[in-house]
Amino acid sequence: MRRRLINSTLAVVLVVIAVFGVSLVIVETRTVSSSAQASVDSEALRLVSIVDSRLFGGEPVNPDILAEQSGAKRYALIEIPGRAPIEIGEKPEGSVIRGAATGERGETVTVEESRSTITSEVGRTLLIICAVALLAVIAAVLLAVRQANRLASPLTDLAETAERLGSGDPRPRHKRYGVPELDRVADVLDSSAERIARMLTAERRLAADASHQLRTPLTALSMRLEEVALADDLDTVKEEATIALTQVERLTDVVQRLLTNSRDPRTGSAVAFDLDEVVKQQIEEWRPAYRSAGRAIVHSGKQGMRAVGTPGAVAQVLAALIENSLMHGGGTVALRTRVTGNQSVIEVTDEGPGVPADLGARIFERAVSGRSSTGIGLAVARDLAEADGGRLELLQQHPPVFALFLGREVRGRSEERERPVR
Repeated sequence: MRRRLINSTLAVVLVVIAVFGVSLVIVETRTVSSSAQASVDSEALRLVSIVDSRLFGGEPVNPDILAEQSGAKRYALIEIPGRAPIEIGEKPEGSVIRGAATGERGETVTVEESRSTITSEVGRTLLIICAVALLAVIAAVLLAVRQANRLASPLTDLAETAERLGSGDPRPRHKRYGVPELDRVADVLDSSAERIARMLTAERRLAADASHQLRTPLTALSMRLEEVALADDLDTVKEEATIALTQVERLTDVVQRLLTNSRDPRTGSAVAFDLDEVVKQQIEEWRPAYRSAGRAIVHSGKQGMRAVGTPGAVAQVLAALIENSLMHGGGTVALRTRVTGNQSVIEVTDEGPGVPADLGARIFERAVSGRSSTGIGLAVARDLAEADGGRLELLQQHPPVFALFLGREVRGRSEERERPVR
């Protein structure tokens, strides 16, 4: 592209120089020739007037006196009737320019000048024109190179940006070139880079969330299947198989929920459900893990509450909080249900060291963890809670108290009674 721009610009300049340069040479040649002829004619008239005046006064006419009075520098031939011809200067050789004049007494004066003087003058003019043309060509080449670089360099940058996008590097460059058309292409590429970056972030987030959220259900399902494989009693097999099928349904719900949130995190499917049932199911599912760790998990607070939300999402949030207490907390983990205003609240607390002071305000951010964990669980739990219009908060750092706030459906006060359950 650079070569084409330079060649096209140079071709235009050369055509312009050829057209105007040739015309200027022709005009200058005619001008110099006309000027030389006029000068010769003028000198012939001056000499004839001098000869007339001297003949009229009876003064002698000779070459020295005529050369001195006229200041002639060209060859001149004076012919006076009845006298010998008089010559001034040296007769030029070759082609000449001739000027002639006739006096009142019949005398004639012929002045000649070699055409080589005209050729020399035209040559000097042509040399000046060629020098100017050469400067114009150099200036045109420099301008063409500059303009070619101004247009070709941005295209090279844009090609590199497009190649980076294709190779998986979606960082926008935010570089503009002062050319509207190229800047428009750069805007489109930067917008595409930002969209690709958002899509890649969403895909990576979905993969991380799926890995984290599916780990616990798959582990529990694997344990149930192992118990089914080791059980000899048919009733035990049926019981464990029924529980395994329930866990498969929950696992399917987890997958569906992850896919839904990856498309639109604001999409919710909140319904009224029995909060006690979800809490009980989570306690039963996590009790073996806590028993293996030598710890206990208990439930207390109001019973018979109906909350508004997605049962599967609420179960995932509670699972994240219970797992977080198992991994980072200590002692007994307590789930307490209570009512505040028109909201149902589930608090999860333990007897561990609590949340470090430097992590309190950032505990729900992704990749933030007090230990070597992924830091995804609480972030996903918060997103799940907010998707159904609820919220997840850290009410207290020492000891840690996490609270899940959900919308509340009240059917009657007789259904809400507070009693501890272990």
